[in-house]
Amino acid sequence: MKDQMRRKSQTKGKTIMLQGTASDVGKSLLTAALCRIFMEDGWTVAPFKSQNMSLNSYVTPDGKEIGRAQGMQADACRIAATTDMNPILLKPKQDMVSQVVVHGKPYKDLDARTYRESYLKEAEGIVKDALHRLRSQYQLVVLEGAGSPAEVNLKDRDIVNMRLAGWAEAPVILVADIDRGGVFASLVGTMEILTPEERERVKGFIINKFRGDVTLLQPGLDWLEKKTGKSVLGVIPYLERLELEDEDSASISSKWKQSRPRDEQSLDIVVIRLPRISNFTDIDPLFEEEDVHVRFVSEPEHFGQPDAVIIPGSKNTIEDLCFLRESGLEREISRHVEGNGFVVGICGGYQMLGQHLVDTHFVESSREHMEGLGLLPLETNFTVHKKTERIIGFAEGWNPHKAIPITGYEIHMGVTRFLTPVEHPFMVRNERGGELQDDFHPEGAMTADGRIWGTYLHGVLHNDEFRRSWLNRIRVEKGWPARPGTLLFGQRREAAFNRLAMHVREHLDIGRIYEMIDGKEKPEHDVKELERG
Repeated sequence: MKDQMRRKSQTKGKTIMLQGTASDVGKSLLTAALCRIFMEDGWTVAPFKSQNMSLNSYVTPDGKEIGRAQGMQADACRIAATTDMNPILLKPKQDMVSQVVVHGKPYKDLDARTYRESYLKEAEGIVKDALHRLRSQYQLVVLEGAGSPAEVNLKDRDIVNMRLAGWAEAPVILVADIDRGGVFASLVGTMEILTPEERERVKGFIINKFRGDVTLLQPGLDWLEKKTGKSVLGVIPYLERLELEDEDSASISSKWKQSRPRDEQSLDIVVIRLPRISNFTDIDPLFEEEDVHVRFVSEPEHFGQPDAVIIPGSKNTIEDLCFLRESGLEREISRHVEGNGFVVGICGGYQMLGQHLVDTHFVESSREHMEGLGLLPLETNFTVHKKTERIIGFAEGWNPHKAIPITGYEIHMGVTRFLTPVEHPFMVRNERGGELQDDFHPEGAMTADGRIWGTYLHGVLHNDEFRRSWLNRIRVEKGWPARPGTLLFGQRREAAFNRLAMHVREHLDIGRIYEMIDGKEKPEHDVKELERG
């Protein structure tokens, strides 16, 4: 009880940090797992990633933009996400240029050299202040690194890996992905490149995404521990169909492999894999529907005869529209429409569905004007202002008995206006910024028959009743019977956090991790004493 009260009263929260031998080794999901485990064990806990490069965004309750992974990790902690959890977000726009988002708002577009040589010193102060605030509010902060700490050309101005671990006084666990091969070389090589002080900060290893018999791996684990003097804290088996969001497009290929095999009663839905695809987690619920097969397509020869086509979000709508034209995919989409196919545009995809895209301020490209796909009577003018907002509203026309409630969020540059009166908005919204409005505002647009619709709303397919209504409309058009809506995606997501935490807890030496954090084993006795007290 005294230990529990001591943790509650301390002014500086404790820390633990996960770094990786490379990108996409599973740091984000392991961070989420630890967040849920520590929360289950009685800690107030928050995630932190100082700088994130991702086109998968998350809007905080106060309308700010952070990396999707940190929003997901905050959900694992069952707390509201804030920009302190990801104070700097880099959103690639074109080769070597990114939009720099600072505490949820666009700062400016910077090339890689300018960012490194001119901005990182300022960024260092922003990162330290955000971390300090989190440590003053939470008993434990779980930090996630970025890429690899062994990038020798970046280490002197690092704000995401070992220098951050020093500022945070954080013990480091190094994560490696055995599924991609070379796991021992990646761990030993990383340790060799680190300085003696950095090697001392590494307290152990996690080998992630293992498939097979762990006893066959044991000789390698013994060699690794002897070679490095560091403990292997766990070998985490690969977890299929986890149903939690991915951080960036590097994981699209593996997600596609997890799509359900197609049978004669499965809807075939094509998602256009744009070169600058963003917020592709909008598609996640479709992977869990039993009657849906999802395909990501980037070449016309793979388009086939889908039942529906989704054009997702884009960080550069104009350039990705050029890609549709030059690749031949625009012709395939037109052919699909002529055959009475279903088409959906989300955010950047919604902008593409319109008649015109105007960029007189050269926000997205050097093109001032471009013709859209011409499927909806819209015109989008790109502006330097970015809109980030959570939305609540209702979609009509999908259920004959009632309007369907819809929630989601907007993240986009540009203002879209209707060129002719829109008789069929996709939805009407009645809440903006958390305040109920007396009147209703149209959002998005669709054709009278509902075959083509577009919206700025990210997360629209996470709405269970609407998603099933849309899928059933496609099924009925094919002459198939409608299906009841049995997938409750929000509940499945919460269950996925619990499944992930249980899986990691089973295969990880949590007691050793608590020793790193607090110098003692897992505080189960503290929690029980608190409950009795």
